[in-house]
Amino acid sequence: MDIKKITNLGELKKSGYKPLTIKEELRKNLVENLKKGTTVFEGIHGFEHTVIPDLERAILSGHNINFLGLRGQAKTKMARMMTRLLDEYVPAVSGSELSDDPLNPISKKALDIIAEKGDDTPIYWIHRDERYYEKLATPDVTVADLIGDVDPIKAANLKLSYADERVIHFGMIPRANRSIFVINELPDLQARIQVALFNILQEGDVQIRGFKLRLNLDIQFVFTANPEDYTNRGSIVTPLKDRIGSQILTHYPEDIETARKITAQEAKSNDDRNKTVIVPDVARNLLEQIAFEARDNEYIDSKSGVSARLTITALENLVSTAERRNLINGSDKTTIRLIDFLGVISSITGKVELVYEGEQEGAAMVAENLIGSAVRSLLGDYFPEMDHLKSGDKDNPYTQLIEWFGRGNSIDFLTDFTDKEYQDILNRITPLPKLISKYQEKATDEEKYFLMEMVLWALAEYSKLNKERLISGYNFSDLFSSYLRGGELDIDLN
Repeated sequence: MDIKKITNLGELKKSGYKPLTIKEELRKNLVENLKKGTTVFEGIHGFEHTVIPDLERAILSGHNINFLGLRGQAKTKMARMMTRLLDEYVPAVSGSELSDDPLNPISKKALDIIAEKGDDTPIYWIHRDERYYEKLATPDVTVADLIGDVDPIKAANLKLSYADERVIHFGMIPRANRSIFVINELPDLQARIQVALFNILQEGDVQIRGFKLRLNLDIQFVFTANPEDYTNRGSIVTPLKDRIGSQILTHYPEDIETARKITAQEAKSNDDRNKTVIVPDVARNLLEQIAFEARDNEYIDSKSGVSARLTITALENLVSTAERRNLINGSDKTTIRLIDFLGVISSITGKVELVYEGEQEGAAMVAENLIGSAVRSLLGDYFPEMDHLKSGDKDNPYTQLIEWFGRGNSIDFLTDFTDKEYQDILNRITPLPKLISKYQEKATDEEKYFLMEMVLWALAEYSKLNKERLISGYNFSDLFSSYLRGGELDIDLN
């Protein structure tokens, strides 16, 4: 039977419909999903054994929930996905302000309608997507916004006392009856506003301007908070924390593979662009490594966190950098180069909070250094480490390469080189192709050229070569040609 064909209270009673609270509804549907082995939180990567089990336990327990974690950790996304655990449609009394359940009404208006019309009371059906409310906590939020206030005009027109429920203009929370209600950045909510939530969370009482109104509101509360907020902007008052059943700690991806899944899933994709710009696996790994480096960088405030949005927007900018080069050169296709990572600096600078020393260094310089640090960290996955190598070591695989530059050779890498110019200049460095053939012979052609460039960047990061920023690219040259010409190849600047 199509439940949406039921249009009045009498038909609803005959259908055998049984009202459930929203917490019972969430629990019932979660139990069914767990028995089937299906997950509601599809697309939430890295939380399979940590956050998601905690969330499922909270739902099974019927708890209100607080997601506590740094920026960009999918807190709001998980809250929104909880609507998938609601029944597809639920009935409500037509004309009620609070989406009253026809078999369990709570507002005076709904009770009056049912008393007047009985089984002929009209009903309508609410889709689960409409049962989600979200409010960003800002300092200007008032009790009237969230809970409600007395409407003096309504009281005058109806000639009613302020203590009468009918003169109340309900706020967002009562109107979210039978829904999931999310308050983002809870610590930003003024303490006196948080206090107003006590009774709603615990007893269901609503107090407006001193008038106590018993409303058995049926709401699943979900809060989100950032740990830094507890010290920098505000805090969650202790009695409110005490009334929140489960506090769930979120976290960033713990490995590059998981981080790549998140970035690929969330980044804006364009089919035309995907056909013209090839992104090698090593470039995707390097992009994620930048975020890992940022979270441990001494110039970046770790308490603020480094959002997953950094790599999402960085990937979009990285592809756009190559696309722009394609358009300038009139090419049909190109591959991401390491120098293209200069195009992601603008994605990094706006996503990190710098400490004092970082501010002195400059956001752009910190971002550029993060790229270099990521190259250093990732090099060992593809080539021998450079940490303890000296130029004169017998088994140093980079000696010939360093000596090539030591003979006075230098190269300019410009951002808008055509693919042919880019490949020709790398092939000109004769020891480079040999190094790739020895350690990365199975790499694709696209990956080989990226890896060649990566070796040069790594040598510069380990102070084996000089890398000088140009207006539109880089120059690579010998570090101290005078020493090399004198035969002193054992200088180790590390």
